[in-house]
Amino acid sequence: MIRRLLIAGAVTFLVLFLVLPIAVVVVSAFSQGWAVYWGAVSDPEALGALRLTLVAAAVAVGVNTVFGLAAAWLVTQYQLRGKNMLISLIDLPFTVSPVISGLIFVLLFGSRSSVGQWCIGHGIKILFATPGIILATCFVTLPFVARELIPLMQTQGNQEEEAAVMLGATGWQLFWKITVPKIKWGIVYGVVLAAGRAVGEFGAVSVVSGHIRGQTNTLPLHIEILYNEYQFSAAFAVATILLIFALLTLVVKRYLELKTGHRGGR
Repeated sequence: MIRRLLIAGAVTFLVLFLVLPIAVVVVSAFSQGWAVYWGAVSDPEALGALRLTLVAAAVAVGVNTVFGLAAAWLVTQYQLRGKNMLISLIDLPFTVSPVISGLIFVLLFGSRSSVGQWCIGHGIKILFATPGIILATCFVTLPFVARELIPLMQTQGNQEEEAAVMLGATGWQLFWKITVPKIKWGIVYGVVLAAGRAVGEFGAVSVVSGHIRGQTNTLPLHIEILYNEYQFSAAFAVATILLIFALLTLVVKRYLELKTGHRGGR
Protein backbone atom coordinates (compact mmCIF):
# COMPACT_ATOMS: atom_id res chain seq x y z
CA MET A 1 0.00 0.00 0.00
CA ILE A 2 2.81 2.43 0.88
CA ARG A 3 4.57 1.68 -2.41
CA ARG A 4 1.37 2.29 -4.37
CA LEU A 5 0.74 5.55 -2.57
CA LEU A 6 4.27 6.75 -3.31
CA ILE A 7 3.95 5.80 -6.98
CA ALA A 8 0.58 7.52 -7.23
CA GLY A 9 1.98 10.63 -5.58
CA ALA A 10 4.96 10.73 -7.92
CA VAL A 11 2.79 10.24 -11.01
CA THR A 12 0.34 12.90 -9.86
CA PHE A 13 3.18 15.35 -9.25
CA LEU A 14 4.65 14.70 -12.70
CA VAL A 15 1.26 15.13 -14.39
CA LEU A 16 0.47 18.38 -12.59
CA PHE A 17 3.88 20.02 -12.85
CA LEU A 18 5.30 18.58 -16.08
CA VAL A 19 2.82 16.90 -18.42
CA LEU A 20 -0.05 19.35 -17.91
CA PRO A 21 2.03 22.53 -18.47
CA ILE A 22 3.55 21.03 -21.64
CA ALA A 23 0.09 20.10 -22.89
CA VAL A 24 -1.18 23.62 -22.17
CA VAL A 25 1.68 25.14 -24.16
CA VAL A 26 1.06 22.90 -27.17
CA VAL A 27 -2.73 23.26 -27.14
CA SER A 28 -2.57 27.04 -26.69
CA ALA A 29 0.00 27.35 -29.47
CA PHE A 30 -2.40 25.75 -31.99
CA SER A 31 -5.62 27.14 -30.49
CA GLN A 32 -6.10 29.61 -33.37
CA GLY A 33 -4.97 27.31 -36.13
CA TRP A 34 -1.85 26.47 -38.07
CA ALA A 35 -1.77 29.82 -39.88
CA VAL A 36 -1.44 31.80 -36.63
CA TYR A 37 1.15 29.36 -35.33
CA TRP A 38 3.29 29.54 -38.45
CA GLY A 39 2.94 33.31 -38.61
CA ALA A 40 4.23 33.61 -35.04
CA VAL A 41 7.25 31.31 -35.43
CA SER A 42 8.19 32.70 -38.86
CA ASP A 43 7.83 36.36 -37.86
CA PRO A 44 11.07 38.31 -38.53
CA GLU A 45 11.25 39.40 -34.88
CA ALA A 46 10.89 35.80 -33.69
CA LEU A 47 13.56 34.64 -36.14
CA GLY A 48 15.84 37.47 -35.02
CA ALA A 49 15.29 36.50 -31.38
CA LEU A 50 16.06 32.87 -32.24
CA ARG A 51 19.22 33.87 -34.07
CA LEU A 52 20.42 36.02 -31.16
CA THR A 53 19.62 33.24 -28.69
CA LEU A 54 21.63 30.71 -30.67
CA VAL A 55 24.57 33.10 -31.12
CA ALA A 56 24.72 33.91 -27.40
CA ALA A 57 24.38 30.22 -26.48
CA ALA A 58 27.06 29.12 -28.96
CA VAL A 59 29.58 31.70 -27.79
CA ALA A 60 28.85 31.08 -24.11
CA VAL A 61 29.11 27.31 -24.46
CA GLY A 62 32.36 27.60 -26.43
CA VAL A 63 33.95 29.97 -23.93
CA ASN A 64 32.86 27.93 -20.93
CA THR A 65 34.01 24.68 -22.49
CA VAL A 66 37.52 26.10 -22.82
CA PHE A 67 37.31 27.54 -19.31
CA GLY A 68 35.94 24.29 -17.88
CA LEU A 69 38.76 22.26 -19.42
CA ALA A 70 41.39 24.68 -18.14
CA ALA A 71 39.89 24.87 -14.65
CA ALA A 72 39.45 21.10 -14.35
CA TRP A 73 43.02 20.49 -15.57
CA LEU A 74 44.38 23.03 -13.09
CA VAL A 75 42.41 21.72 -10.12
CA THR A 76 43.06 18.02 -10.73
CA GLN A 77 46.59 17.98 -12.12
CA TYR A 78 48.35 20.50 -9.87
CA GLN A 79 48.69 21.11 -6.17
CA LEU A 80 48.09 24.78 -5.51
CA ARG A 81 47.00 27.03 -2.72
CA GLY A 82 43.45 28.30 -2.85
CA LYS A 83 42.11 25.28 -4.73
CA ASN A 84 38.96 25.14 -2.61
CA MET A 85 38.45 28.85 -3.09
CA LEU A 86 38.73 28.43 -6.86
CA ILE A 87 36.12 25.66 -6.84
CA SER A 88 33.82 27.84 -4.73
CA LEU A 89 34.20 30.71 -7.21
CA ILE A 90 33.33 28.39 -10.08
CA ASP A 91 30.12 27.49 -8.25
CA LEU A 92 29.23 31.15 -7.63
CA PRO A 93 26.75 31.50 -10.55
CA PHE A 94 24.75 28.62 -9.05
CA THR A 95 24.15 30.64 -5.89
CA VAL A 96 23.66 34.14 -7.32
CA SER A 97 20.25 35.12 -8.66
CA PRO A 98 20.35 35.67 -12.45
CA VAL A 99 18.80 39.10 -11.97
CA ILE A 100 21.57 40.04 -9.57
CA SER A 101 24.20 38.81 -12.02
CA GLY A 102 22.63 41.02 -14.67
CA LEU A 103 22.76 43.99 -12.31
CA ILE A 104 26.44 43.30 -11.73
CA PHE A 105 27.13 43.85 -15.42
CA VAL A 106 24.95 46.97 -15.44
CA LEU A 107 26.99 48.41 -12.56
CA LEU A 108 30.26 47.33 -14.19
CA PHE A 109 29.59 48.61 -17.70
CA GLY A 110 27.05 51.36 -16.98
CA SER A 111 27.74 54.99 -17.83
CA ARG A 112 28.45 55.82 -14.17
CA SER A 113 31.33 53.39 -13.82
CA SER A 114 34.88 54.07 -14.96
CA VAL A 115 34.87 50.91 -17.10
CA GLY A 116 31.60 51.94 -18.72
CA GLN A 117 32.85 55.46 -19.41
CA TRP A 118 36.00 54.05 -21.02
CA CYS A 119 33.92 51.76 -23.23
CA ILE A 120 31.63 54.62 -24.24
CA GLY A 121 34.61 56.83 -24.99
CA HIS A 122 36.06 54.18 -27.29
CA GLY A 123 32.78 53.39 -29.01
CA ILE A 124 32.40 49.97 -27.41
CA LYS A 125 28.79 49.14 -26.59
CA ILE A 126 28.30 46.39 -24.02
CA LEU A 127 24.96 46.99 -22.36
CA PHE A 128 21.75 46.84 -24.39
CA ALA A 129 23.63 45.08 -27.16
CA THR A 130 24.75 41.60 -28.14
CA PRO A 131 28.03 41.67 -26.14
CA GLY A 132 26.15 42.28 -22.90
CA ILE A 133 23.78 39.41 -23.61
CA ILE A 134 26.72 37.11 -24.34
CA LEU A 135 28.50 38.14 -21.13
CA ALA A 136 25.40 37.51 -19.03
CA THR A 137 24.88 34.13 -20.68
CA CYS A 138 28.53 33.21 -20.13
CA PHE A 139 28.22 34.04 -16.44
CA VAL A 140 25.14 31.93 -15.74
CA THR A 141 26.50 28.93 -17.65
CA LEU A 142 30.08 29.14 -16.39
CA PRO A 143 30.02 26.23 -13.88
CA PHE A 144 28.45 23.47 -15.98
CA VAL A 145 31.41 22.06 -17.93
CA ALA A 146 33.90 22.60 -15.10
CA ARG A 147 31.67 20.97 -12.49
CA GLU A 148 31.17 17.92 -14.71
CA LEU A 149 34.88 17.51 -15.42
CA ILE A 150 36.43 18.19 -12.00
CA PRO A 151 34.88 15.22 -10.12
CA LEU A 152 35.29 13.00 -13.18
CA MET A 153 39.01 13.75 -13.48
CA GLN A 154 39.51 13.44 -9.73
CA THR A 155 37.92 9.98 -9.80
CA GLN A 156 40.02 8.83 -12.76
CA GLY A 157 43.28 9.99 -11.22
CA ASN A 158 46.40 10.96 -13.16
CA GLN A 159 48.35 7.69 -13.29
CA GLU A 160 48.05 7.45 -17.07
CA GLU A 161 49.27 11.04 -17.48
CA GLU A 162 52.26 10.34 -15.23
CA ALA A 163 53.11 7.22 -17.24
CA ALA A 164 52.89 9.20 -20.48
CA VAL A 165 55.23 11.86 -19.10
CA MET A 166 57.76 9.20 -18.11
CA LEU A 167 57.61 7.85 -21.68
CA GLY A 168 58.43 11.29 -23.06
CA ALA A 169 55.02 12.65 -24.07
CA THR A 170 54.76 16.40 -24.53
CA GLY A 171 52.11 18.47 -22.81
CA TRP A 172 50.10 18.73 -26.01
CA GLN A 173 50.24 14.95 -26.62
CA LEU A 174 49.36 14.35 -22.99
CA PHE A 175 46.27 16.49 -23.26
CA TRP A 176 44.89 15.29 -26.61
CA LYS A 177 45.83 11.60 -26.52
CA ILE A 178 45.43 10.77 -22.82
CA THR A 179 43.21 13.25 -21.03
CA VAL A 180 40.61 14.19 -23.66
CA PRO A 181 39.68 10.60 -24.63
CA LYS A 182 39.05 9.81 -20.96
CA ILE A 183 36.79 12.81 -20.36
CA LYS A 184 35.12 13.29 -23.75
CA TRP A 185 31.70 12.19 -22.54
CA GLY A 186 31.97 14.46 -19.53
CA ILE A 187 32.73 17.36 -21.87
CA VAL A 188 29.73 16.55 -24.06
CA TYR A 189 27.50 16.17 -20.99
CA GLY A 190 28.57 19.54 -19.62
CA VAL A 191 28.11 21.17 -23.03
CA VAL A 192 24.55 19.82 -23.29
CA LEU A 193 23.62 21.15 -19.84
CA ALA A 194 25.24 24.52 -20.54
CA ALA A 195 23.46 24.84 -23.90
CA GLY A 196 20.10 24.08 -22.33
CA ARG A 197 20.69 26.69 -19.63
CA ALA A 198 21.91 29.29 -22.12
CA VAL A 199 18.96 29.01 -24.48
CA GLY A 200 16.39 29.36 -21.70
CA GLU A 201 18.10 32.13 -19.71
CA PHE A 202 15.75 34.99 -18.85
CA GLY A 203 16.70 36.93 -15.72
CA ALA A 204 20.27 38.05 -16.41
CA VAL A 205 19.63 38.66 -20.12
CA SER A 206 16.49 40.64 -19.33
CA VAL A 207 18.48 43.10 -17.21
CA VAL A 208 21.29 43.75 -19.71
CA SER A 209 19.33 43.58 -22.97
CA GLY A 210 17.25 46.74 -22.67
CA HIS A 211 14.33 44.93 -24.36
CA ILE A 212 14.98 46.57 -27.74
CA ARG A 213 12.46 44.86 -29.95
CA GLY A 214 13.96 43.12 -32.94
CA GLN A 215 17.53 43.82 -31.75
CA THR A 216 18.29 42.64 -28.22
CA ASN A 217 15.40 40.32 -27.44
CA THR A 218 16.20 36.65 -27.09
CA LEU A 219 13.44 34.06 -27.43
CA PRO A 220 12.40 34.13 -23.74
CA LEU A 221 12.18 37.94 -23.84
CA HIS A 222 10.25 37.86 -27.12
CA ILE A 223 7.76 35.43 -25.57
CA GLU A 224 7.29 37.77 -22.61
CA ILE A 225 6.57 40.71 -24.91
CA LEU A 226 4.01 38.75 -26.92
CA TYR A 227 2.30 37.57 -23.75
CA ASN A 228 2.19 41.08 -22.25
CA GLU A 229 0.59 42.30 -25.49
CA TYR A 230 -2.15 39.66 -25.08
CA GLN A 231 -0.95 37.73 -28.13
CA PHE A 232 -1.32 34.51 -26.20
CA SER A 233 -1.37 32.05 -29.10
CA ALA A 234 1.69 33.69 -30.65
CA ALA A 235 3.51 33.62 -27.31
CA PHE A 236 2.81 29.92 -26.81
CA ALA A 237 3.70 29.22 -30.44
CA VAL A 238 7.16 30.72 -29.97
CA ALA A 239 7.42 28.92 -26.63
CA THR A 240 7.15 25.60 -28.46
CA ILE A 241 10.55 26.33 -30.01
CA LEU A 242 12.07 26.41 -26.54
CA LEU A 243 10.02 23.36 -25.61
CA ILE A 244 11.43 21.40 -28.56
CA PHE A 245 14.96 22.43 -27.64
CA ALA A 246 14.35 21.41 -24.02
CA LEU A 247 13.05 17.99 -25.04
CA LEU A 248 16.01 17.46 -27.37
CA THR A 249 18.34 18.41 -24.52
CA LEU A 250 16.68 15.85 -22.25
CA VAL A 251 16.95 13.16 -24.92
CA VAL A 252 20.65 13.84 -25.44
CA LYS A 253 21.22 14.03 -21.68
CA ARG A 254 19.50 10.68 -21.17
CA TYR A 255 21.49 9.11 -23.98
CA LEU A 256 24.74 10.30 -22.42
CA GLU A 257 23.67 8.98 -19.02
CA LEU A 258 23.05 5.55 -20.54
CA LYS A 259 26.27 5.74 -22.52
CA THR A 260 28.48 6.65 -19.58
CA GLY A 261 26.55 5.33 -16.60
CA HIS A 262 26.56 8.89 -15.25
CA ARG A 263 23.69 10.32 -13.25
CA GLY A 264 23.68 14.11 -13.24
CA GLY A 265 21.61 15.99 -10.72
CA ARG A 266 22.02 19.51 -12.05
